[in-house]
Amino acid sequence: MRRGRALPPPRGTFVNRLPSLQAYFAPLIGTPRPIPGRHVLGTVAFGERLGLAFDPHGHPELAVPMSSTGFDAFREVWTTTAEPVTGSRDGLVFADDGEHLFVAGTIAPRPVYAPTVRATYETAFSLVAERGCSHVFRMWNFVGDILGTNSEGLEVYQDFVSGRAEAFASYYGDGIGHMPAATGIGTRGEGISFVLLAARTASPRHLENQRQTPAYNYPERYGPKPPSFARATLVEPGGTLYVSGTASILGHETVHRGDVAAQTHVVLDNIAELIGGPSLAVAGLDGGHELKDLRLAKVYVRHERDLPVVRAVCGEALGPEAETKYLNVAVCRDDLLVEIEGLVPGPARAR
Repeated sequence: MRRGRALPPPRGTFVNRLPSLQAYFAPLIGTPRPIPGRHVLGTVAFGERLGLAFDPHGHPELAVPMSSTGFDAFREVWTTTAEPVTGSRDGLVFADDGEHLFVAGTIAPRPVYAPTVRATYETAFSLVAERGCSHVFRMWNFVGDILGTNSEGLEVYQDFVSGRAEAFASYYGDGIGHMPAATGIGTRGEGISFVLLAARTASPRHLENQRQTPAYNYPERYGPKPPSFARATLVEPGGTLYVSGTASILGHETVHRGDVAAQTHVVLDNIAELIGGPSLAVAGLDGGHELKDLRLAKVYVRHERDLPVVRAVCGEALGPEAETKYLNVAVCRDDLLVEIEGLVPGPARAR
């Protein structure tokens, strides 16, 4: 173990005294700026290399090769109000503030990923359980050569999805009801890396989009196992709504193949539907949000030439407060040109 102490809150502690979790974007060069009263839980560095380590201040950091000329290079910094314990286990790094757990790991390139993905993700889920933070509410999966094929001729993304689905099934049964908001996106390198966030006492509500088939119900044409994620997750207390990587999909079909502007509009419409009042009401939640409430938006653009169009559409829909970052990487289907994720600070509350 490294820094600080992390203990469960004492019995009778009011929920508003639990550590609060926030994130911000920071420059890639240098170390994250200190914020009075807050501590770094973990960071993801969107740069030019793959790496997993502790930074000079002892914070766990995953570095992912996703930046390129004309696009953004930055850090996503997760902070908390309690000083965390940090450590490593079986190749994973983690930080635990007593309520929130940050876990990150990497998998080296290999001919077939599924067995190693299953073993690595099972290790991560085991660590989550051992730390007492069994409510996983957000995952990011960074998949190098995502549209390539493995040594058996299976698409790398489908290979990855198979291993992840087996890990969910082995640890959570069928997994439905436990699948968190997630992003599965390409990188500009090789290998697979991931980050997950879990909570000890908070109650995540995993949400679906009325315009889209739940990913875990996709037909077999998309691979031997369906993707394991929810379209969004709401975490109480606080009411932060974590929006999964969202693409130009209606039902389970890609729409507007070859038209990046139209795809971007569909993505934004999907997010608007997901976070809006009528959609939340279906899930038994009060409140509702607009697109301009989205924060820390990350926009993944497959083709460099499409950036001006995507930037213009997103800039008008999201506004400057979203702090949008753009990355030039492949999306999980060869006919998808753009994917967008983000979060909405509360409140959206259970009835």
